[in-house]
Amino acid sequence: MTQFSPVAPARAHDFSLSEAHEGLASLGAWRDYPRVQQPTWPDEDARARVFSQLRGAPPLVFAGEVDVLRSKLAAAATGDAFLLQGGDCAETFADSTADRIRNKIRTILQMSAVLTYGASVPVVKMGRMAGQFAKPRSADEETRDGLTLPTYRGDAVNDFGFTEAARVPDPERLLRMYNTSASTLNLLRAFTGGGFADLRQVHAWNRGFTAGPGYDRYEELAAQIDKAIRFMDAIGADFDELTVVDFYSSHEALLLDYEEALARVDSRSGEIYGCSGHFLWIGERTRQLDGAHVDFMAKLRNPIGVKLGPNASVDDALRLLDRLDPEREPGRLTFITRMGASRIRESLPALVEGVRDAGAQVTWVTDPMHGNTITSSNGYKTRRFEDILDEVVGFFEVHQAAGTVPGGLHMELTGDDVTEVLGGSGHIDEAGLERRYETLVDPRLNHQQSLELAFLVAEMLSRR
Repeated sequence: MTQFSPVAPARAHDFSLSEAHEGLASLGAWRDYPRVQQPTWPDEDARARVFSQLRGAPPLVFAGEVDVLRSKLAAAATGDAFLLQGGDCAETFADSTADRIRNKIRTILQMSAVLTYGASVPVVKMGRMAGQFAKPRSADEETRDGLTLPTYRGDAVNDFGFTEAARVPDPERLLRMYNTSASTLNLLRAFTGGGFADLRQVHAWNRGFTAGPGYDRYEELAAQIDKAIRFMDAIGADFDELTVVDFYSSHEALLLDYEEALARVDSRSGEIYGCSGHFLWIGERTRQLDGAHVDFMAKLRNPIGVKLGPNASVDDALRLLDRLDPEREPGRLTFITRMGASRIRESLPALVEGVRDAGAQVTWVTDPMHGNTITSSNGYKTRRFEDILDEVVGFFEVHQAAGTVPGGLHMELTGDDVTEVLGGSGHIDEAGLERRYETLVDPRLNHQQSLELAFLVAEMLSRR
């Protein structure tokens, strides 16, 4: 099983069972706030029944794991670590198979090896996994051939099939989301704690993938790591730290019924933890200061992320700080910027400088995916790899100019050889999108593109 270091509770607190129930009950106040991006469940009795079942289910993650992650994100905020967060735009039940989960983990491990070896920095490994089954949408309805139906909001809410029955929100899907997340976490822990993540497997991680320039460069790095490990072995070094890794789960805390049902009171401290995932974030569409999501997340002990788009103001950032991190606790708050390559150098500096000048230390992370979405001439929702790379470069440039720390990378990626993003050394063109376009929502980097990006980030980090 994945190893976690013991961490003392945030503060000693003698609390009663009644206090614990009161704390959990307070989470339900989000229903009194303006709420967006929430499904309209057609049967309230069914929703309440599912909520009760989830409330009685075992937590998916534990308070001690969350506390360790918070300390690691604090290190990323100061440049003593780097966050690598990646996974599907939206997980699906059908694709939550052992092979696909393994390929995503393997891709993140490979990217981590590139970053750690190339930049000499510890990497915090986190998947958009075991909970990313819902997505905010720009419209409540979708029309095809004259038929208008509710929008697909992810497998946690309804089905992708374009029929009236498929698009009805079904709270029973929240139970399937929980069970699929539990099995994903089981497999994740088995892989990362059972030898699969052993750094001595660095060559084996590349097996089964299509050959290409990104893989050739990775094999060269793997050979260097092998040489270093053989040297360590020759001098009798302890390899325990190479055999297992900490690997954390994250998702957008979008469906508040689900998040509330999986909140738990820590028996050590009386604090409330969101036990659906280690790291939870608020999206660009749901970060309203007077909204339900901010109210709910402010009450959790987890490290919290907030997505900030190009129109976010310094006042927005500072007021979010006051609501979500009033004590300015290291590792508590992560700002995930999603500006777009054409706007990052214009929009990000004021935010970074405003937070810096306010004396706050957050973990700054770039999401170079969501601000660079386009539609190809043959009708595919896609992104250009060159734009993704340019936004990452711009992110590092802004932080270098401001004297602040670029703390992490947040990616939509898959471990499979899909063709969803244009460009890269595989030279995917618009016709190539038709070969293997599999995403139901947003386009993802494939395995080779992910490795290419990791080498670029390693170079940027080494100059930091």
